[in-house]
Amino acid sequence: MALSRLLLLFMVASELRDAETTPIEFVCNKGARRAINIVAELESALSECYGSTTLSTPVQLPCTELHVASWENKSDQEKRGDIVASLKLLVESVKVFKAQSQPGCAASLLQRLENNINNYLLILTHLQLSGPAVSPGLSCVPRSTQSLSTVLLNYNQLISGKLERFVINLEDRCNSN
Repeated sequence: MALSRLLLLFMVASELRDAETTPIEFVCNKGARRAINIVAELESALSECYGSTTLSTPVQLPCTELHVASWENKSDQEKRGDIVASLKLLVESVKVFKAQSQPGCAASLLQRLENNINNYLLILTHLQLSGPAVSPGLSCVPRSTQSLSTVLLNYNQLISGKLERFVINLEDRCNSN
């Protein structure tokens, strides 16, 4: 009982640093963006989950494909909507898996992944953008996998690809703050 409370306290404490990043800090500070991306930590922890890398039910993957020409033609609102839709797809799929799974290494990693996705969603949804609001929409037909390492790989591709490119395009706002 005490060990599980200690583990829970550690998980909450390790995620708190991510929640303190404001949207403008996230845009203007590459170090803040690196700090919130915990995929490397999750991949390292996954290597210690012996036999838990295959999930019992499929998890839907985010849209990671990036066609530069079409991406550059989208408004900031559309880009954010694309990323938010992919993050929501993944977080909902993770929640479904967690509800059906037993506690263990994979469930613990997925809880940390869910917390991290929610941090990104909070930042993106509170980021002030000009222009008309756009409903989030997926830019692909989602695929699914039962491989936890594939989930983490695709999540990392979304964060280091579309999200990073989106944020770099917003860096001109940093000089005015």
